[in-house]
Amino acid sequence: MKELITEKLNEIERRENVKILHCVESGSRAWGFASPDSDYDVRFIYVRSEDYYLRLDKTRDVIEWQLDDTLDINGWDIQKALRLLYKSNSTLFEWNSSPIVYKTTEEWKKVSSVINRYFVEKSGLYHYLSTAKRNYREYLKGETVRLKKYFYVLRPLLACKWILSEGTPPPMLFRTLMEKYLDEGVRPDVEKLLDLKMNAPEMGEGKRVDRINDYIDENLTAIDEIIKNFPDRHTHGWEELNQIFVSLMQDRGCYDH
Repeated sequence: MKELITEKLNEIERRENVKILHCVESGSRAWGFASPDSDYDVRFIYVRSEDYYLRLDKTRDVIEWQLDDTLDINGWDIQKALRLLYKSNSTLFEWNSSPIVYKTTEEWKKVSSVINRYFVEKSGLYHYLSTAKRNYREYLKGETVRLKKYFYVLRPLLACKWILSEGTPPPMLFRTLMEKYLDEGVRPDVEKLLDLKMNAPEMGEGKRVDRINDYIDENLTAIDEIIKNFPDRHTHGWEELNQIFVSLMQDRGCYDH
């Protein structure tokens, strides 16, 4: 599959006249709980030629390349990515730390070397807490639930615990979060679900796991209370990101000539 993905990336660069700076897996495969039939969530950051950014007419800042049962491929323009990084967008920290990297470059290292400086704990907490709450509300409240959605609640919940304790972007792998911050009382239930998720072609509906639901209820409430009074520390400005963008434009100019 990696070979096919590499072919797709080469095709994107050729047809769109872009340079892909960084490309990773971003979904359940990167989180470490993929099913045998999980699709591939391929995400990339790209840069265009300098004159593209100097146009007066509005330009697109995303490339949506493919979406089918196997491949989900799309990417963000570097300008969009850097603007979102300034706002401490959680997606970028995940893409930067994905354990599955399909392509990366020396240019991306310029971004990667500063990216964690723009992490704002409160922004990360809000992102992961809202993700956990939404999935919990939509999928896990009934007597019969979509079992795989437990991981789409537990992972962001544990990510919040990581941020509160470590003050850094949480790691991608669910097991890393689980081993450090999941309470021992619910671990056997979660391990059982994890084994089912990773070995069953399709993890369907099943009876609600009350012990896990109680754990989720308790922790979502506790984290919600903590966030209300959490300081909003955003200390880094635009200068460093502007310098990186200009440097990338200069590099791109060399490629074009």
